[in-house]
Amino acid sequence: MQQAATGVIESRLTLTQTVRAYVNLMKPHVTTLLLAVTALTMVMAQRGMPSPVVLAATLIGGLMAAGSANAINCYMDRDIDQIMGRTMRRSLPAGKVSPRHALVFGLILAVVSFTEMTILVNTLAASLALFGILFYVFVYTLWLKRTTPQNIVIGGAAGAMPPLVGWAAVTDSITLPAFLLFAVIFFWTPPHFWALSLLIKRDYERANIPMLPVVMGERETRKQIFLYSLWLFGVTLLLFASGSMGYLYLGAALGLGGALIYLAFRLMRDGANPWANRLFWFSNSYLAVLFAIMALDRLL
Repeated sequence: MQQAATGVIESRLTLTQTVRAYVNLMKPHVTTLLLAVTALTMVMAQRGMPSPVVLAATLIGGLMAAGSANAINCYMDRDIDQIMGRTMRRSLPAGKVSPRHALVFGLILAVVSFTEMTILVNTLAASLALFGILFYVFVYTLWLKRTTPQNIVIGGAAGAMPPLVGWAAVTDSITLPAFLLFAVIFFWTPPHFWALSLLIKRDYERANIPMLPVVMGERETRKQIFLYSLWLFGVTLLLFASGSMGYLYLGAALGLGGALIYLAFRLMRDGANPWANRLFWFSNSYLAVLFAIMALDRLL
């Protein structure tokens, strides 16, 4: 009955509305930051602008790979997305796309992404992008998300794949700087996402998702945000210590990292939602600016 009703709504959409509904499945607001990280990593690996063909092919393939993972995630999470206020307006809960069409769309994106990157980039980059899809769908969405409060920690490996993909696209290899870039995003993910989870804790409670604030409480979550911010700060300094980055980067890492730690400390001490909100939004800018300065540092 649910799917029949959804099909009726979907059939009434205009072409523009239909396109928007499928784009919404790809979660473009999330994907944009990942694509920026991929492009900046390619500049770092090349120490200059990579080939326009390789750059475009990698970003298009990365867009489809991320879109595939997100579309399949929407299919798998359609039962809880209609409960949570943050997600109930997505295409599936809103009835703009049927579950079957969302799944097929996600699978097609995965196949086309892998094929396109294999032909136009290289097999290693294509395989890493495919691994990111599989890890996000099977490890995070189907296993971790509904079973453990460590879901976002382990599952964050999927979101940390763009630097590996970007580095491999240029060099056809993965070396130490690429792994350190991976580690930066891996340790950035918990403070970023747990800050958001503090703001929408009731959503996760209604959906029975064991996010850290729901299982361990807000106080422990604020403590973990602070601890992971310290870990992140240490990891960013490894890029300088290993000789992968120079003094321009070091200054940015110290300044941006210090600001993030300050926000995390205030959140841990004061425990107010405004601090969680500030930390969440700052963390977006933190990652984008840090990677931009990394690229500039490598160019200089």
